[in-house]
Amino acid sequence: MRFSGRLWLSFPIYITGLFITATQPAVAVPFPKFPGAPNLFGKAVVAPGAAIESVVVSPLFNRRFTCVDHPEGEVTELGDALGTDCLILGGFADKDSGYFRLFKSDGKHNPDWYGWHAPVLSPMNGEVVGIYRNPVTNTPGHLQPTLPSFIVFKRSDDVIVVYAHVTDIRVKIGDHVTAGQIVALDGNNGFARAPHIHVGAYRGVTPLQIRWDQRAEQKIFENE
Repeated sequence: MRFSGRLWLSFPIYITGLFITATQPAVAVPFPKFPGAPNLFGKAVVAPGAAIESVVVSPLFNRRFTCVDHPEGEVTELGDALGTDCLILGGFADKDSGYFRLFKSDGKHNPDWYGWHAPVLSPMNGEVVGIYRNPVTNTPGHLQPTLPSFIVFKRSDDVIVVYAHVTDIRVKIGDHVTAGQIVALDGNNGFARAPHIHVGAYRGVTPLQIRWDQRAEQKIFENE
C-alpha cells in the first residue's frame, strides 16, 4: 500500500488467507509541502550499486506486528521509497492452537482487523514537521484515490520518518515527541485497502530502509 499520490497496492500479501493485489490505476494528487521536511515526495536517489542505508527506529506498535517492504525501485518518491507497510497480528489467545491472523472473521469491516484503532507510537525523539489529514475512512478492500492522513517526524540528524494512513492524530506541527509516545491511531484512509501504517524514511535525497529497535521491542513484548 503506497503512500504518495500516484500510488496503488502493488504486491500480493498472503497471511492466513489474506490476499491483496494491484488493480488500481495511477492517479495524480497534489502534494502538500512542509518547510521542515524538504524533498518530501521528491525523487529518491540511490547510486547504482551503492549499499542501501538504513535507520533504526522505535517500534511502531505496542503489540506484535508484521511488515511488508517496498523493494528497491518499486516506488521512487521520498517517504515511499524503501518504505514498509505494517499490520498488527492477532489470533493467538489460545497458546496451544492459536496462530497469526490479521482479522478476526472475514475482514470486511474495519473493526474486524486486529490493528484497527491501535495506538501508533512515535519512531524517535524528534519534532513533528508535517501533518496532513484525510477525513474519509475506507471500507476494507476499497481504496480512495486521495492522499492518506500522515505525520512527518524529523530527528536532530535530519532523518525524516513518515507515518501514513493514521487517524485520530494526537500531535501538531512543532511538537517535540519521544520514542514510544502515542501520536495517532491505526487507520484506513487514502491509498489503502485495509487498516495498516505505512512507514517511510529518508535523509536529504537518500531513502532509508526501516529497521526496528529490537531491544525496545523486547521491553514492549516481554509480557506476552
